[in-house]
Amino acid sequence: MPGDGAPSLQLQSALALRAVSVAGTVNAPGAPLAVMDIGAAQDLFGAAGRLSRIDLRLQPGTDRAAFIASLRLPAGVTAGEPGDAAERVSNLSRAYRVNLTVLALVALFTGAFLVFSVLSLSVARRAQQFALLGVLGLTPRQRLRLVLVESLLLGAAGSAAGIALGTALAALALRLLGGDLGGGFFAGVAPALQWEGGAALLYGLLGVAAAGVGGWWPARAAQRLPPAQTLKGLGASLQTGQHRAVPLLLIAAGVLLAQTPPVAGIPLAAYVSVGLLLVGGITALPWLIGLTYDRLAPWVSRRLLPLLAVERARRVRESAAVAVSGVVASLSLAVALTVMVASFRESVTHWLDVVLPADLYVRAAMGTGAADTVYFPPELVREVAKLPGVKRLATQRFVPLQLDPARPAVALISRDGDGMGRGTALVGEALPVPEGQIGIWVSEAMVDLYGARPGQVFAPLSAFFRPGPSAEQSSSATFFVAGVWRDYARQSGAIVIDRHDYERLTGDRRVNDLALWLADGADASQVQAAVRRAAGSGAPGADGLDTGLEFASAAQIRATSLRIFDRSFAVTYWLQAVAIAIGLFGVAASFSAQVLARRKEFGLLAHLGLTRRQILAVVAGEGAAWTAIGALAGLMLGLAVSVVCWCMW
Repeated sequence: MPGDGAPSLQLQSALALRAVSVAGTVNAPGAPLAVMDIGAAQDLFGAAGRLSRIDLRLQPGTDRAAFIASLRLPAGVTAGEPGDAAERVSNLSRAYRVNLTVLALVALFTGAFLVFSVLSLSVARRAQQFALLGVLGLTPRQRLRLVLVESLLLGAAGSAAGIALGTALAALALRLLGGDLGGGFFAGVAPALQWEGGAALLYGLLGVAAAGVGGWWPARAAQRLPPAQTLKGLGASLQTGQHRAVPLLLIAAGVLLAQTPPVAGIPLAAYVSVGLLLVGGITALPWLIGLTYDRLAPWVSRRLLPLLAVERARRVRESAAVAVSGVVASLSLAVALTVMVASFRESVTHWLDVVLPADLYVRAAMGTGAADTVYFPPELVREVAKLPGVKRLATQRFVPLQLDPARPAVALISRDGDGMGRGTALVGEALPVPEGQIGIWVSEAMVDLYGARPGQVFAPLSAFFRPGPSAEQSSSATFFVAGVWRDYARQSGAIVIDRHDYERLTGDRRVNDLALWLADGADASQVQAAVRRAAGSGAPGADGLDTGLEFASAAQIRATSLRIFDRSFAVTYWLQAVAIAIGLFGVAASFSAQVLARRKEFGLLAHLGLTRRQILAVVAGEGAAWTAIGALAGLMLGLAVSVVCWCMW
């Protein structure tokens, strides 16, 4: 509370810690906030005469767009509305939310195949019952409705149970993993569960719809049953007579859609492509089963039990395809996620090896937001470069640029020119910079979000470079995109510019990061201590030894980054396990239904001399034969889907 003995707070300016008194409290939601007089803040941070934002309250009825246009703002100054900040945050997490939503729909997709396989074999088992109902007056259309109602009731019950279980799992995940699902980005923050009835109803309806789609083909099979033949034990087969061109057309359509550009930044066509590839691959299962076991049959022709298992797979290939369709869908998606995440992790590992060439890294700012107040002064940089044990030093300066009010700020990174290729993961070759222009290197996100392609002039950057008090620039600069580099740290985009060009244009010689190459035999801990002593004595206006510097070796940064990566993608492993469990449950349900429907067949085999153990071996052999094909198809489809997913990312 304010008054005598009020608590103090330390704020960092450059590398100095300045004590300020807490005079009161404010009631403001969101992140921690400190409010102080603007003049005092300018004096504290050495920013006399500088403003970063002006808030205006317009009179009622004022046309905002017309008012903003009338301001004629100078270059580098943008105007935004209060909702722009929330929109930027929403856009920043949109890709993450969209991918999580698509992954959640994987369970619905797999569940549709589960309903399809169970109801298909249920219809085959109850074929004579449907035929009897047909003889008693039940029309084919009524039989179709009967099976569809069964599937919808199953979907409604499953959706209700799924919503309840999903809510419980979401609450448990927030409690154990936090709002970032274990990513470690918001440590100590425990968000409350946000349960929306509209969203729950939507997903419940999607579950019912998925069950209805899965039950449509079994319902059609029940509709087409010929009553007279089925009562005689004929006509109950799951043969569909499907033409081979159907799966080929579906797969071809999936391949074409995978090359379609995103819509509003979301790869909708790619998601449809994944679905078409899966459906096309599953509809091709009967052909794959026949192709495989027609060639395998001669090899087991002299062994009774394997012959019975292989021949059944050959003769009732549609039944086999139905039984393993769920496991094919779930396994293919699990394989796709595994391959994609593993490939992404390998790419991140290689990227870290490229962007961390130095032995020791020193940071003065936690992010671009604090880059103007927490930095290394030029005098300190020169002193650190002369310390014993330091062979070479490179610097980096971070400046946030608001190129688009609807998007998060872009990071402008000023660094030594000789490190453009060595410390930057370039994609392709760097282009020569034309005479009279300034070369910049943009991240891949800049190409996607702002169209900053190599060989072009990037005009939006020119507005942010105006002559400063000590700058040598007399006219606007022209920036040439000399290359593209890979950056996994900043999804909103980053631009690299040569340090000398940046200082010439702005007069800003402050530094946020130091990269130190140590001399042979130098002790890293001794170098760290020397840097701390230099920061305590060389920082202008310091009030004591620095306590805010961060030191890390390349190995430490690499290990921390990969640990965060693994935590961030931990949720995908749980989704894979759920999908595979659903697929295996579908196979178990399908085989259970078939075993019950084949009691007479097993009785005949027992009458012919097969023991109970041999009959179990036949059933197990059939399961192995069918699931082997399912695993092979799931692996191939998963690899194809992983290629599409990798292109999306």
